[in-house]
Amino acid sequence: MSTGHAAYSYRHDKGVATFADDHPVMIYDGYCGLCSSAVQFVLRHDRRRVFRFVAAQSELGTSIYRHYGLDPRNYETFIVLADGLPFFASDAVIEIGRRLGLPWSVGTTAGALPRSVRDGLYFWVARHRMRFFGRRDSCHLPAPDERDRFLA
Repeated sequence: MSTGHAAYSYRHDKGVATFADDHPVMIYDGYCGLCSSAVQFVLRHDRRRVFRFVAAQSELGTSIYRHYGLDPRNYETFIVLADGLPFFASDAVIEIGRRLGLPWSVGTTAGALPRSVRDGLYFWVARHRMRFFGRRDSCHLPAPDERDRFLA
């Protein structure tokens, strides 16, 4: 479930560069070990090659964070843009599972939990992610067969 933002609202924001949004886009912290592992997970399991990726540290990623009123230096959540709508925190995780299909879509049942519970767990992990999963020295460099999936 997205938060009440209008679909494709970023298209009308002069601060956000035009980008290919015909596929779901995952905006992630490129220096976070957990976030980079999540990107690797999606790359491995996205058999239909549905998802595209943008590092939050990129110009495009920063502008999208600003558009949604998020701190473009404190990546407390990643964002999934799907059909022009933003999904944040646990909703973003559920949306990824839903679009990956079985067996990952079984995780959508977590949507039955109250958002306060789901997001509470999500933000607890997010606060401790660097300690638990480490910090990368650089953003993920896509392999040649993955380059078309990275927008920035």
